[in-house]
Amino acid sequence: MAETDNRNGPTRRTVLEGGAATGLLLATGLPVEAQQVEPAPAAASTTPGPTMSVSLRINARDFAVELDPRTTLLDTFRNHLGLSGSKKGCDHGQCGACTILVNGRRINSCLTLAVMHEGDEITTIEGLADRDRLHPVQAAFIARDGFQCGYCTPGQICSAVGMLNEAREGWPSHASDEVAAASVVLNDSEIRERMSGNICRCAAYPNIIAAIRDAAGEA
Repeated sequence: MAETDNRNGPTRRTVLEGGAATGLLLATGLPVEAQQVEPAPAAASTTPGPTMSVSLRINARDFAVELDPRTTLLDTFRNHLGLSGSKKGCDHGQCGACTILVNGRRINSCLTLAVMHEGDEITTIEGLADRDRLHPVQAAFIARDGFQCGYCTPGQICSAVGMLNEAREGWPSHASDEVAAASVVLNDSEIRERMSGNICRCAAYPNIIAAIRDAAGEA
């Protein structure tokens, strides 16, 4: 059909062109004349970078592994050593699923590089049990049903073990009534505050707190 030429109004073509220009302006904030075609980004290089030999002490065993020095401790466990118990959740240190113990202190293994931990004593969830005897925190989590999907559980348990060590040493928290007290009373408020860096998306928090409270006298 031929385009209507109405001298008293716009043609169909000008209406369509005007609509396209308006849509572009709303989407980008720039008029049509200002739009420039950006060159396609160059393909990322697939050439592997330099590696280095790293010696790690994990769960009372010595490991030697060849790594890109930018490899996180978490990726070293999962991708190079077959230790898949520590989970990758947010990969930004915000969920606690990757929590492990380094020299008895809990850390997020997604936020630290493996090369930084030569000479350290590293404990993952796989190293907590004494052969067939579960760690008291592990046993309490089972007895109290302190998990649902289980994805966060390795980090929750490692964090709880580290937290109980901190409490025994008298570390206060924001929930502590007396920061200079010689000992810490691990009531529910203290446990919630001290475990706040570990997220359970299934919301099994009441059972987690109960499990930690039970284990506090045994761990």
